[in-house]
Amino acid sequence: MTPRLSAAFAAPLAALTLSACGINSVPAAEETAKARWADVQAQYQRRADLVPNLVATVKGSAAAEERVLTNVTNARARATAINITTDDLSDPQALQRFSESQNQLTQALGQLRTVVESYPELQSQRNFQTLMDQLEGTENRITIAIRDYNEAVRDYNTRIRTFPEMIGAKVVHGAKPLQPFQATTPGADQAPKVDFGN
Repeated sequence: MTPRLSAAFAAPLAALTLSACGINSVPAAEETAKARWADVQAQYQRRADLVPNLVATVKGSAAAEERVLTNVTNARARATAINITTDDLSDPQALQRFSESQNQLTQALGQLRTVVESYPELQSQRNFQTLMDQLEGTENRITIAIRDYNEAVRDYNTRIRTFPEMIGAKVVHGAKPLQPFQATTPGADQAPKVDFGN
């Protein structure tokens, strides 16, 4: 075999070998996971932006429930005070703090929904109902964004742990597993119980 012919076979073989070792696929999977995390943050920001409008509308109609509205406002403040950067995605404690603050806002919003059910006259107000519909849509978007993020993390974590991509992941990129988003509130996997006796 001539040197020129050998070089013609060696170049494609080297490219195939490098691509099979995760040189390109591992960073692509990591960037996908980071983009999905940005989607999660965008949906939480949408909710945080929507809450003040919801609170202002409800305050005009339900002054007697000031405590619940204050809880929502305080929970929103706590939820927006904790920021996660892409560098924090491999830190389980940072993700847990973020998740806990978001869960506190979710619980406060659940209390607000209970108040609304107790006051049927509020449900007749078109602006309030529109905001409630937007809030429900936002919660659905958050769920979808979290699901997409967790799927991207699963794909990335699988790539950096399976052959042959694990070679490029460890040697070239020094890849670390990313943390999936998890509910941290005890009993989050069970439907909430509403008790109007308290």
